Parts: sequence; C-alpha cells; structure tokens
Amino acid sequence: MKPAHEYPSADGLWTGLRLATDAGIEAAIAVTDGMIRWVGARDVLPAEFASLAPHDGGGALVTPGLVDCHTHLVYGGQRANEFAMRLAGATYEEVAKAGGGIVSSVRATREADEDTLFREAAPRLEQLLADGVCAIEIKSGYGLSLEHERKQLRVARRLGETYGVTVRTTFLGAHALPPEYAGRSADYIDLVCDQMLPALAAERLVDAVDVFCERIAFSLEETEQVFKAAKALGLPVKLHAEQLSDMGGAALAARYGALSCDHIEHLSAEGIEAMRQSGTVAVLLPGAYYTLRDTHLPPIEALRAAGVPMAVSTDHNPGTSPALSLLLMMNMACTLFRLTVPEALAGVTVHAARALGLSSTHGVIAEGMPANFVLWNVREAAELAYWFGQRPVRCVVRQGRIAVGAAA
Repeated sequence: MKPAHEYPSADGLWTGLRLATDAGIEAAIAVTDGMIRWVGARDVLPAEFASLAPHDGGGALVTPGLVDCHTHLVYGGQRANEFAMRLAGATYEEVAKAGGGIVSSVRATREADEDTLFREAAPRLEQLLADGVCAIEIKSGYGLSLEHERKQLRVARRLGETYGVTVRTTFLGAHALPPEYAGRSADYIDLVCDQMLPALAAERLVDAVDVFCERIAFSLEETEQVFKAAKALGLPVKLHAEQLSDMGGAALAARYGALSCDHIEHLSAEGIEAMRQSGTVAVLLPGAYYTLRDTHLPPIEALRAAGVPMAVSTDHNPGTSPALSLLLMMNMACTLFRLTVPEALAGVTVHAARALGLSSTHGVIAEGMPANFVLWNVREAAELAYWFGQRPVRCVVRQGRIAVGAAA
C-alpha cells in the first residue's frame, strides 16, 4: 500500500452515486481542499460546483467511511495456541490463570522494538483499511510499563501518519496485572495513575483512557481511581464493561461521562439507564463473542428500547478476536445479535464515530466534514452485512484523498 502522501486528491465532483440511505436517487458529492462542500441529489447540484473535476461513481452505493472503534492492533506475537486450548475445553479464565491470555501478549510485546511492532501491525491495518475503514481506535495495554506502553502508543501514532488514517489512541495500562506486580494490584494502579498516564499524556500520546473492569482484571474501586486520574488530565474515558459478569462498571463509567462501554454481554437494566442518561455508546464486539463461544447475548432489545446508540467493532486482538474485517463484524452483529441492517451500518459509521469522540469529522457524509466515504460494488446496503468473505469496495476516499481504488 502506498504511503499517504502519494494518494491522489479526491477534490472534484463525485457523481453517479447512490446514498445508502436513499439508493433510488442519483447523488453527488462536491469535494474541495479535502472537505465535503455539498452532498445531495444530482439534479439540484448548485451551479458553483458544476465545473469541478469529474469523478464518475458509475452507480456505486456510497456510505460514510467505516470506523473501527475498538481494537488492540499493536502487539507482539500471536496466540493461536490459546485458540486450540479453548477448542479443547479451556475457558477464558482458565487460559488466563495458566499464564496465557493478556500476559502472554505482554511478554511478546515487551520483547519487540518499535520497528518490529510497526512491521507486524501494518499488514493488519492494511486489511482493515481495504475493507473501507477511515478511522480506527488503537489501544495500548500489552506493555504494562511506562516504557512499553509508550512504545505501543508511538507505533499507533506512526501507523496513522504513514497510512493517512485517523487513529485515536487509548491508554489501557489497566488491562491486566503485569507479572512483576503479582499480588500487588493497588501498587500497580498507583503506578498507572501517578506515573504512566501523566507521562504519556504529556507526550500527547493519549486520546482516551480505558480499563478492563472484571473479576480477572480490575475492581470498581481501581477503575474509578483510573477514571479520576484521567479526568484530572482532561481525558475522556471508556470501559471494558460487563463482558464476563455484571460488575456495575457501565454505571460507573456513565457517571464519568464515558464515551463508550464495550462488550456489555452482562449489562444490567441499571447500567443501560445510566448509559442512556450520559449518552454513552454501547460497543458490541461480536468477534469476541464468537471466538469465546459465548452464549450470553448482550441485551440488544433493551438497549434498542432505551435508545442507547449501538456501535459495532472488530475488537481486533490476538487472543479473543483476531478479526480483520469490519464487514464480517456487521454480518455477525446481525446474525448473532439480531441487529437490523440499518443498525449495523450505523454501528460502524455514525455511532462508532461517536464512541471515539469523532462525530464532527467522521461517521456521516455531510457538508463541512472531511471527505471520508466509500464507494461499494453492491446494489443495496443490505449486501454489506449479507456477504462474508467478499470485499465489495470500489473506492475509498480517506482524509480527502483517494486511498483505495478509483471512480469508474
């Protein structure tokens, strides 16, 4: 894949398009200086845009650029052996207690230098970008020390610069207890709050802060300590919440105005109401649900009834969701969680952007927004969730440049 500076400009008038929300009308998008200046029905195009350089969409369906709002893309090694262990009957908790799980990725990540981590993460990112992703979150959490968390976050920033994609970095220092802090959870959380987070924030490597709140990870009290440290630094928070049990993490996160609560298979009615009041996005991660062979569904109908926005993401990570297709996650969200097609599409666009605090730049095709949109070789939006194993991308416009393919 070319470096970002070699992508051609997307400036011009894009015609022959069908909006996913109204595929029966020929639409046009006017782009200048990498920004969308007008979008609407072709037959009411303002005269001022008629002379722009033409891009013929050839009847392609167009959607906003996809947003992958929960990934752990930068790490060392892989964990296929744990996949085999789970197939042989081991639970997620049993794998973790046996020295596998997150800690095994910590070892491999600590052993790798920045160039190695970049080289290993780059093809994973390329797969997601080729699927139409225009913005992505990348978490740390496999370093669990200042030196190695910094390394992960620096690689995440470098990936965004190299590929011309919006990368939001999330500090997940409270992901697991590192081996050197065994039995000293409180001391480690003090390290996270008092040293790691302030240093990384000062280096402008952190866009948000996350915690894994769970029996095998960190308690509500420890989670709140991290949230307080993030708030003191002016950083938004997110939470791995209610994946394996109902810890009450979602309600806590909502009190801190969390951008999102993610996983949420065991989310309670109280948690849903708290998220509704705070405007917190529910991020559904069907790849992890599938990989772990979970049977406890997220409370989709209750979230729907409460009007809580639902995003969908790959949760790409080496242990529980080695997924490299956001389109496949749309299919899984529909088939496993019973989302409708419009819900799934909103889940990887407008709601996913909101889960990253990117509503002003991503998730919709609108005047005044940066040009981030995808042309698809499909007749209707349902095909984006219907096919799996197919890549129907015709063209990706990302950050005002033609990053993949071309118009007809």
